[in-house]
Amino acid sequence: MIYVLEDDKNIRKLLSFALKKEGFDVEGFEEAGSMYEALEEEIPRLLLLDVMLPGDDGFTVLEKLRNNNITKKLPIIMLTAKNSEIDKLQGLDGGADDYVTKPFGIAELMARIRALLRRSETGKAGNVYHYKSLTVDDGKHLVTVAGRAVSLSQKEYDLLLMLLKADGRACSREELLSGVWGENYGESRTLDVHIRKLRKKLFPVEGMIVTVKGMGYRLSEECYET
Repeated sequence: MIYVLEDDKNIRKLLSFALKKEGFDVEGFEEAGSMYEALEEEIPRLLLLDVMLPGDDGFTVLEKLRNNNITKKLPIIMLTAKNSEIDKLQGLDGGADDYVTKPFGIAELMARIRALLRRSETGKAGNVYHYKSLTVDDGKHLVTVAGRAVSLSQKEYDLLLMLLKADGRACSREELLSGVWGENYGESRTLDVHIRKLRKKLFPVEGMIVTVKGMGYRLSEECYET
């Protein structure tokens, strides 16, 4: 999946068409708020980011993504009409992986995207975790139960990974909340809602997530990593 944050509808359509022709799944956004919501559900392989946007501009979006543990390594290409040297330096020094100015050639842009994806995904094997019939390939961000792919939201995935990495140890509510939602996690009932959804999606791995009364949650048996 590639996200395109671009307020110009025609450019968004052009990019979407070109990317789909290259075999990518694409989702476009007109403003940052809707993209932030989408990031809660799925982290894309790459983001094409305009600078002049309503609400948060591209530089602000870039800063927020780089300061977030989940998105700090997300490959980002800034795609903008702001072509001064100062603008380019601001983008690249701010953490953008590439900076392409408008007007741009589609063929060159596609080549830059492929090159960036190759660089970012080289050696990104990650760990593979197994628990009964559950497998989590962290490098591919893939969850399967008995060989069947399971779709998890980003928060559900992060919770599952924290429990797997705990290796059977009980995790406190505060540990899980701060680890997934950050220090300002707000309403703690959110954790119970996400655990309930996670248990339902991971069926038939019954009894996998155990409630530890007065503390938090753990896996019912020790898991292992290969």
